[in-house]
Amino acid sequence: MHFASPLPWWLVAIVAAGIGGVAFFSYRRPLVPLAAAQRGVLVALRVLALGAVVFFLCRPIVLMPPASAGDAVVPVLVDVSRSMRVGDADGQTRIARVTGLLAVELLPALSLKFTPELYGVGEALVPATADRLSADARQTDLMGALAAVRERYRGRRVAGIVVLSDGGDTGRQSTADEGRGDQEGPPVFTVGIGSPDGLRDREILGVTAGDPRLDQASVDLHVSAISHGFGRAPFQLRVVANGQPIDSRRVVPAADSSPVDEVFTVSPDPLNATVYTAEIAPTDDERIVENNARSVLVNPAGRKRRVLAIGGAPGFEHSFMSRALAHDPGLEIDSVVRKGKNADGQDTFLVQAGGGRASALTSGFPVRREALYAYDALVIANVEGDFFTRAQLAMTADFVAERGGGLLVLGGRSFAQRGLLGTPLEEALPVELNDRRGGLVRASFGPDDLAPRNKLMVTVDGENHPVMRVGPSPQETRKLWAALPPLAASAPLGGPRPGATVLAVTAAPGGAVYPVVAVQRYGRGRSMVFAGEASWRWRMMVSSTDRTYEYFWRQAARWLAGPAPEPVVITVPESSEPEDAIEVEVDASDSAFAPVPDATVDATLTVPGGDTRPLTLRRAADTSGRFTAALRPTQAGLYRVHAEARRGATALGTADRWFYVGSGDREFADPRLNEGFLGRLALASGGRYVRAAEASQVVSWLQSAVPQNGAFERRDLWHEPWAFASVLVLLSAEWTLRRRWGLR
Repeated sequence: MHFASPLPWWLVAIVAAGIGGVAFFSYRRPLVPLAAAQRGVLVALRVLALGAVVFFLCRPIVLMPPASAGDAVVPVLVDVSRSMRVGDADGQTRIARVTGLLAVELLPALSLKFTPELYGVGEALVPATADRLSADARQTDLMGALAAVRERYRGRRVAGIVVLSDGGDTGRQSTADEGRGDQEGPPVFTVGIGSPDGLRDREILGVTAGDPRLDQASVDLHVSAISHGFGRAPFQLRVVANGQPIDSRRVVPAADSSPVDEVFTVSPDPLNATVYTAEIAPTDDERIVENNARSVLVNPAGRKRRVLAIGGAPGFEHSFMSRALAHDPGLEIDSVVRKGKNADGQDTFLVQAGGGRASALTSGFPVRREALYAYDALVIANVEGDFFTRAQLAMTADFVAERGGGLLVLGGRSFAQRGLLGTPLEEALPVELNDRRGGLVRASFGPDDLAPRNKLMVTVDGENHPVMRVGPSPQETRKLWAALPPLAASAPLGGPRPGATVLAVTAAPGGAVYPVVAVQRYGRGRSMVFAGEASWRWRMMVSSTDRTYEYFWRQAARWLAGPAPEPVVITVPESSEPEDAIEVEVDASDSAFAPVPDATVDATLTVPGGDTRPLTLRRAADTSGRFTAALRPTQAGLYRVHAEARRGATALGTADRWFYVGSGDREFADPRLNEGFLGRLALASGGRYVRAAEASQVVSWLQSAVPQNGAFERRDLWHEPWAFASVLVLLSAEWTLRRRWGLR
């Protein structure tokens, strides 16, 4: 025996004398007469207790003979998720192949040299038996299972961890953690189950819905699909809306395993939620059909979007644009036009507004933040920068960044001279205002390529953007824009800011190219600039059947105003499956969009089938105005959350949000054997990866991982339970005798 923290001999002598002195003087003159033997027993117990404490504080260590390899534990983790039902493992299902490996090769060999313990890995880590394995789990949380095993066996002798899986990790752990491993834990040896050559399968990779475009709020559905093992054989891709087929097309992949991207233009129900499903009809020789369909939910538009348009002067530009926006059934337009000056030299305005909002606009711009924040988008047309006070410009920037509203700035006056340069609103715009050299591109056009001056040219980004998309396809969009007459003029703006997108440009004399239409996200909202003059030409100088002008301005207003949040906002996960843990968040704000932490929020949940039940919310933080509720949906289908918020007797607002459970089966997303993941998982921990046919090698690798030398093992005694118990027994014995002999 030796000590990890030894004391010098002279200090040992002092401590021993001190312990003896303390014990002796404790019973030198007891309050109750004691016999010499009784006093001696109590002094001895006190000396032993204090001595034991000092002894263990010095950390005594003993050397123990080395344990045999058979004492080491080997946790064996088996993937029991539904992807293990796939029948590509040497003519068997993957789970049947695992059962055979365990019964014939792994468990008998491991039992001779180690102590194997079997677990199933699905949503959680659970003990299992080899003859009762079934692939029924909804997901595979491999990273979470490894973390649980390391925690469960902390302090025990573990030779290594064996994982039998197809490599599909669909659990809660982030894929960013997959390669990090745990260098201090035991090595992980992974066995890949499934065919390394892949399998014949067609899969819908994803379905996303773009922003509404065109005046009737049509939406582009972007569908991605892939075909493995079928070569370039064509297949039928179909889109279904709420169970009703609406479109179908024949798709021919460019090559085997080459992704296919298709765009379907659909028109959602404006009043009700619409579930769109993209699907591929299964064939007899396709082994997996669970991934042949995927869905996306398009929420109804809700109330009309409210837009405030401020014009610097009457004219064709303001009149034509206001008329186009006013005829959009999804928009509500309030307008302010500066008419001139009165006898006192003050600006006068023509105000057209509904809903009692006109009184807040008599000065040409809302004075109070609540009045401005009542709108979803703001249009500033041909208004010079010094028309606004600095406080109004700062409030406008906050309108975009904090309230989440949309901002459109257009017209030569808005960009003339210094204009908005150096103002709080400058950063909100998608282009630089202090660079008028055509910072976008400096290019020279040949005689055949040079576009007429002020002719709008759509960029590649613009062809697919909902603001510029006026045709059913990118090619048709470019053709329609090319047919329009040139603008009267265009302000020479600078290049785009980082993160901004230029949708259209125009050529200036000398070959410089300037942005005409540019957009960006700014804070919670969106902003857009239109540098052209006299866009009304696109209405007056074309055929009466051409609706490009209306489409453009209506789409711009909808794109800007559409994402603007309400005072009460409900947030739910984008995708989920039955039995997933879902958190619903409700944010309550006042009319200035400041959080209301003392709000009272009532919410209900409507489940598939129409039943409505109350939703219990709890306050997330004292100052955030956020309330949360935990859900675990049990069935697939469409759910609806309705929330009403108030502060005292004052209503803050209501909100409705739909979400769809079961949009896709993540367990069958790319169900092929993922050898890359299993290999990285093993390498990061110091283990190795092997295919199922060579799984017997794992036993020899585990033997190599266990130290084979005869070195004695160090055992720290102060960690032993009996050490604490011995001190406790000595103190208890002294206390018991004191009580029995009359001492208190």
